[in-house]
Amino acid sequence: MKDGNEDNRLQYKIAKLRWACRRGMLELDVLLGNFLEQVYPTLTLPDQQLFEHLLSCSDPELFSFLMGKNSPVENGLARITMMIKQHARCSIPD
Repeated sequence: MKDGNEDNRLQYKIAKLRWACRRGMLELDVLLGNFLEQVYPTLTLPDQQLFEHLLSCSDPELFSFLMGKNSPVENGLARITMMIKQHARCSIPD
């Protein structure tokens, strides 16, 4: 069970990451922001760190990774990118 301080730290971290998810492309804003809000809190700490590391990539790199034009060289980044794409596919209404 989480205590209040742990919940506060997570909410503060998510607020900072929400700002980092705001990019120069609306497509990236939506993909990253939705993943942050809906999936990030449920990730393991290593996966959360991978997501945070992914946010250090440039907008063109992120767009290329998330649109499937290129894959990150780092296995971890490739995995978190796949998770974001899978979440986006599952979030599209029929």
